[in-house]
Amino acid sequence: MTNQPPAGRLQLEAVLQLMIGGCTTSQLIYVAAKLGIADCLHDGPKGADQLAAEVGAQPESLYRVLRALAVMGLFAETEGRAFALTPLGALLQTTAPQSLRGWAIVHGEELYRTWEGLLYSVQTGQPGFEHVYGMGWWDYLGQHPETAAVFNQRMTTVFAQRNTAIAAAYDFSSCHTIVDVAGGQGSLLAAILSAHPSVRGVLFDLPAVVEGAQPLLEQAGVRERCEVVGGDMFVVVPSGGDAYLLSTIIHDWKDEQAVAILRNCRRAMTDQARLLLVELIVPSDNTPSTTKIMDVGMMVMMHGQERTEAEYRDLYQAAGFALTQVLPTASQYSILEGRPV
Repeated sequence: MTNQPPAGRLQLEAVLQLMIGGCTTSQLIYVAAKLGIADCLHDGPKGADQLAAEVGAQPESLYRVLRALAVMGLFAETEGRAFALTPLGALLQTTAPQSLRGWAIVHGEELYRTWEGLLYSVQTGQPGFEHVYGMGWWDYLGQHPETAAVFNQRMTTVFAQRNTAIAAAYDFSSCHTIVDVAGGQGSLLAAILSAHPSVRGVLFDLPAVVEGAQPLLEQAGVRERCEVVGGDMFVVVPSGGDAYLLSTIIHDWKDEQAVAILRNCRRAMTDQARLLLVELIVPSDNTPSTTKIMDVGMMVMMHGQERTEAEYRDLYQAAGFALTQVLPTASQYSILEGRPV
């Protein structure tokens, strides 16, 4: 009789093996996205040899990759080594609503290499992205417009549902003018103004960012109620608002820079104005939360971090605010309201 590990040990080993092999899953999906397999299967099943000819791949190698992806549910293998698209795999079609093809490619290329720098980040406290690529994430996007376009499209898709949840979670109708600091091209501000017709907005971000905001604001029907201002939040923030909104901005920065941004907002505000941050909140206990994993992503990508409620309270205090309430929304994000001290 041989010594066999107990069944519980074997189950744990199987779970850990799946975790260790997570990069395999990511790269398999990347190859399918990069080659455009889902697009090729739009009109129906095709054999592996035909697909290989269409996408420029070696037939046997492509068959083995597609067979593995079929195990994961992205494709369904049929007779004659042919493959059909599944609802899951259809999300990789270029023309699919909220397509994930571009995001799978970015994950398989830039972000895949970035995570090679995690050990560097842990040992030095510096972003692994900068170590791998020799520049910061935002500088990289500035030099790689195709990646920037995919990133911006993904953020727009991810934030669409979040924006609706935020607009419904807070009484924005009590505001007269909302200044959206570093508001990008205005998707969140447009959602808020659409839901609250009596409110006006000021969209503020770098000039190169806000110059593309007009089509979105016009499509939302809020252009006449929204002033667009270009500038740098580290220099000065527009005055005149009774609510200052920063959505997923403070988590991009270390405490020193975060406090500098909030202090500039405080200088622009009256004593009666409100500061509203939209951020993820890290549980302060051992509660399982994907936010804790996303926080590591902020560490390896840039000089940012997700924070606990207590850590945001400290930031508010350092910038001259009191944290007055934290409102959950129908998304992962919360609204942190602050008032000038």
